[in-house]
Amino acid sequence: MINQNSTCNSEALKKGNWVKLICGASNQDLPSINDLCSIYGAAGVHCIDLAADEAVVHAARNAIDWVFETYGKKPWLMISLSDGKDSHFRKAWFNPDLCPSNCLRPCQNSCPAHAIENSGGVNAKKCYGCGRCIDTCPLGIIQEKDRRLTLRDFAPLLTTIKPDAVEIHTAPGRGKEFEKTIKEIFKADLQLKRLSVSCGLQGHGINHEQLAEELWLRHKFLRIHNQKPLWQIDGRRMSGDLGAGAAKIAVKLWERLRPIAPPGPLQLAGGTNESTIKYLPEIKGPEGIAFGGKARKIIQPWLEEAQRKGISLREWPEGWEAALSEAKRLINPWLVRKSL
Repeated sequence: MINQNSTCNSEALKKGNWVKLICGASNQDLPSINDLCSIYGAAGVHCIDLAADEAVVHAARNAIDWVFETYGKKPWLMISLSDGKDSHFRKAWFNPDLCPSNCLRPCQNSCPAHAIENSGGVNAKKCYGCGRCIDTCPLGIIQEKDRRLTLRDFAPLLTTIKPDAVEIHTAPGRGKEFEKTIKEIFKADLQLKRLSVSCGLQGHGINHEQLAEELWLRHKFLRIHNQKPLWQIDGRRMSGDLGAGAAKIAVKLWERLRPIAPPGPLQLAGGTNESTIKYLPEIKGPEGIAFGGKARKIIQPWLEEAQRKGISLREWPEGWEAALSEAKRLINPWLVRKSL
């Protein structure tokens, strides 16, 4: 049995075996979060990334504690914050009274989180902000709602939650906002194991060299505060369930950034799935990977069936074993690879 204590989690970053589960920065579906964290914690992820929400963190901690007691593995608990407007921190919304009676509801078919059902609007707890429904609506009535915390909320929440790690979602041109965010975070006087920075090219109109410059700017702020950085390179955000094309985009961005990125481990995200590893070299690859949409999608049938039964996956042995097998199939190739 692998002991997933803090030292092992750190070692995984050094060896290139690091795997993170992204539950979704806007995901507030507590039963699913508890089951996701239980399944992927048992499967062996080193970190679980969550919305900065007390109820969400409580559900995740319940699962992480159970995993430690049952399997001897304990992934870090990370929460996501943002230094400005970001698609990861939004929810879709529409007034179902405006839908025509004969609407085929293409929004429902496009929603990977099953947050839109046969009637009504968007279930805000399940929506994690991918935005796919917005473009499918023939009437254009679906809107996005910003769900970010304000800067003044960071320190009090972090003091209460006490996460192992924090991830800051940032964007080009927000250097000053990033610095303010860092200062607010450290008002909580936390001993963070890692401070992750997530950024990508999509929607920003810059190239990989300009992205590297932005990361170097943030590296300067992290050095001032003696933080160990983790650079999350976001390929095509929230698209891991779309297939090999999305995986190639994430890998290509890593290939371009690797020679010019600041010191610290690089982690793939945004489009990562089971195909990602096929496009990477066997040695000297990225130090880690984060699975979000794909990780959620492959065990979605068991999550939903457990909820219909009114139980957790941990209380349904057949469903648990089936879902755990799928989770292991996704992450095991990363846990055993020898990258460095």
